[in-house]
Order: sequence, then structure tokens, then C-alpha cells
Amino acid sequence: MNSSPSPLNSSRFEGCTLTGALSVLTEVRDAVCIIHGPAGCTHHNFSLLHATLLSSGRLVVPRLLSTNLTENDIIFGGEEALEATIAQALSLSPAPASIFVLSTCIVETIGDDTGAVCAKPRGVPVIAVPTAGFLGGVFDTGIRNALSSVASLAGPGTTDAPLSANLIGEKNLEYGVDENAAEIARLLDRLGIEINLRFVRGICTHDLDRLGSATVNILREPALETVGEDLRKRFGTPFVASFPTGLSGTCQFLEEVGRACGIDASGAIADERAYQEAMLEKFRDMAGNRVTFQSAHPMLGADPAAETVCAECARALDLTVAPDGVFVPFPYPSPVGTAGLRRMLHGWRILIRG
Repeated sequence: MNSSPSPLNSSRFEGCTLTGALSVLTEVRDAVCIIHGPAGCTHHNFSLLHATLLSSGRLVVPRLLSTNLTENDIIFGGEEALEATIAQALSLSPAPASIFVLSTCIVETIGDDTGAVCAKPRGVPVIAVPTAGFLGGVFDTGIRNALSSVASLAGPGTTDAPLSANLIGEKNLEYGVDENAAEIARLLDRLGIEINLRFVRGICTHDLDRLGSATVNILREPALETVGEDLRKRFGTPFVASFPTGLSGTCQFLEEVGRACGIDASGAIADERAYQEAMLEKFRDMAGNRVTFQSAHPMLGADPAAETVCAECARALDLTVAPDGVFVPFPYPSPVGTAGLRRMLHGWRILIRG
């Protein structure tokens, strides 16, 4: 397990490829996900996803089925079990509008032709998603594979839509995911751009017809650039490589989005800088304090993006960074936009006041 995420990767820790894919695919609300493998793979992921949804106040039960492979299936092949489970999924009420079949390590090992089984005509799209991680795949691999698989259901899109943006690859297991989306919506509103589609969060299969209609795609993080490139090749949609972080990074984000959409962002940037100054003014009481920034957990390591954000805010608030200062943990992942910085600074104030 890789426990040293790079600056391009805001996953808390690398984990199962299957879990990463399910964090995306279970957000297609009218779909059913079939985990082709032993029952334990499904039980583990159902428990994790259900607990995470409940902790964020979302009373949603993910629609997961298992092919429940036995020792006999593993010896002689599990394709018949997959056929039977797809039939079971199609018989559910309400009927699924799409079905995603996720492979597991054991299925890839025994060589089941999952793609061939899924390709049979059934009246409902059945999409095979490669999610076995035993050859080096990790959590983010699952996210990327899932996004590409969902995109295969999208139509050609339209070109007469108003200025709009897709949010690509939001971290659905990340604390504050909806707050981050709201901050992106606020920033885009300064440019007269609306959210077209959250790809993928809380959508239905038919919503995917809008995927190619956006003016710009905004990736959650640079680790998703391959997805952004694939969508650009398919739909011609430019992308911005990351959600904004930091004071200057948020203004740079507005500039990049404006450039991608062919609009002048100078007014929006000026308004955001004034908004940031007003926000910082509420935290001037911390000026003159001494702080020291460190990772909250040794396994997380140092994230250069978080270091930059903290240093920038410390300068803006006249804080002194010194070894004997009050311990302040680096944020992980880095806070999104000005709203994220406001939440971070509230935490700083609590620590400094003791």
C-alpha cells in the first residue's frame, strides 16, 4: 500500500482499486453495481460506503450485488455466475438504467472474460469496469477507470448551451465535498458560468447526455489529467487541471477558467481579491502570533501545495513562522478556494487561542 501520496494526489491514503471505482459508480443513482468476485469484496465495500454516506447525512443505500464466487467458480470459471447476477440486477425494482460490472483480483487471476459477458445485448447498458488492483492499480486508478467507463454512456452533447462547466472527479469520500462544489459554483458565478454536471455525484444515467455540452471541464486534481484529455479528445472540451487552492491560486483559477471559456476574467479577479481581503480582515486578531506548521500524521508527509497555502496565509495575517510557535497542522487535502481558507483559518484561531 502506497502511504506517501504525491502532490498530484489528494487521496488520504492509496487503497483498493475497487473501492475507488465504487466511490464514483455508486453516485449514478439509477445504476446497479455488480462486484464480480467473492462475497467479502462486496461486504467490505458496502460497509465502507454505507458508513461514509451516513456520516455525511446521506441516507442512501448503495445498490451493490455480488456474483458471490465459490471455490468451484474459481476453479472452473465464474462467467455463469456473472450471467446469473446480471439477470438478477435486471429483475430488480426499480429496474436499473445502467449496470456496471467491476472485476476483482481473483477474477482477473482466473481469466474470466468479463467484457464479453457484459457486451451481450440486454436492452440496458452493461459496462465492464477494470478494477482489479493486483497488477499495481490503486484507489485513484479505480476512480479514473470508473470515470472513463461512465463517460462511455454519454451522448455527443450540444454546442448551443450557455457557458457552463462540468466538475470532474469530485472525491465523494472526502469530507466537505459538497462545500467544495458550492465554492466552485460561487467562483464560476463571478464569470457568468453555471454548473452543467457533477461528473460523477448524485446523477442519473440520462444526465450523462449533458457531459459533452459544457464549455469547460474542471478537474478535482491534476491526477485526473488523463481523464481530462480523454474528454477533450471526445468532445473538444478544454479543462482546468485542478480545483483552486490558496489566495493567489484562487485568483489564478478564475483567470484559467476565463481563458478556457474565451472571456475576460479581470473584473471577477478584482472582485475576488476584495472578497479575500474582507475575509482576512476578520482574522487580523491573530497577527503577531508565532506558529509552526507540521504534518498532522507522519504517514501523510509534506504536501508542497499545503505548505504554499499556509505560508501565503501566514504572510497575509502577519504571523511569524518559527520552531517554537503554536503547532498548526498542514491541511490535507489543501482547502478549496476562499471559503476553504476561511474554514482553515477558523481552525488556526482555535489552536492559537488554546
